[in-house]
Amino acid sequence: MEALAQSLGQPAYRGRQLFQWLYGKGATSFEAMTNLPKSFRQTLTETATIDTLTQATLQTARDETAKGLFTLTSGRQIEAVLIPDFDDDGTAKRLTVCVSSQVGCAMACSFCATGLMGFQQNLTAGEIFDQVWQMNALAQERYGRGITNVVFMGMGEPLLNYENVLQSLDVLTHPDGFGLAPRRITVSTVGLARRIKQLADDRPRVGLAVSLHAPTDAKRSSIMPVNRAAATDLAALKDAIQYYTRATGRRITYEYCMFHGFNDTAEDARHLAGVAAWAPSKVNLIMYNPVEGLGFERTSEAQLNAFIRILVQRGVTVTVRRSRGQDIDAACGQLAVRGADA
Repeated sequence: MEALAQSLGQPAYRGRQLFQWLYGKGATSFEAMTNLPKSFRQTLTETATIDTLTQATLQTARDETAKGLFTLTSGRQIEAVLIPDFDDDGTAKRLTVCVSSQVGCAMACSFCATGLMGFQQNLTAGEIFDQVWQMNALAQERYGRGITNVVFMGMGEPLLNYENVLQSLDVLTHPDGFGLAPRRITVSTVGLARRIKQLADDRPRVGLAVSLHAPTDAKRSSIMPVNRAAATDLAALKDAIQYYTRATGRRITYEYCMFHGFNDTAEDARHLAGVAAWAPSKVNLIMYNPVEGLGFERTSEAQLNAFIRILVQRGVTVTVRRSRGQDIDAACGQLAVRGADA
């Protein structure tokens, strides 16, 4: 922004003001930037555009999860979800936005609706930011307060859109931008070992979650093609995770969808405990949101409880994430897939 301002004959600080208007105040027109000289605003109007996401639909579930389908300037569509968690008195104590980083996904995980779309487009840092901004406005409207957390767990593989994701993190955490604390942001990956190490070196200070979903190479490769390559199998993932935790001092979160009859046995739990022992970590067990036509079902409560007991007995820190928004197709990619098929 400073370079842009200087290229248009303005001092560098005008670029910082422009940044504040765009990312701190969410301005959608140059005319609204009232502390910029009128001549500069006119020049910007003639030489630049401010692109924003257009909300196509907004669905709200019985549990108040809100899922927005947004149209990009390319005409393609992505999803963002606002997930509220409530205190016993009904106060929204935590407001999380789940953002997309790509249109579709190249990873082709066999249980994921987004994988049905294939890869279509990387999102820009601005398009990622705008999901947060628009869902934050929804949170303000509904709950009288802004969002507290951001998770990159929507459509796409964030580490395959590395530079734009990193830039969006800079904007979201910049004190003149959205101003969110880095510890309030989590980036999720299927386990791209080289990029995990790069993230450790670049140190954006955000949380890292690894979509594991199976604790052995044989099972993981059968549902996640990424695991079939030596550069991204469990051995490579172990090396990358240990590198990451040494470099950052932060623990890893393993995301583990519980699939009935596939990865929910006692043997699976013991293998998962072994993975969790690679480095400081916790395991987030996810009650799967079934996707029509993919053939996976969620595990039973009894099986979940037995699985948890085995992990806890082996010293694993475990949390359980219940599916949200099932009545509005809130599994990742479902709304966009349905929209594309319509």
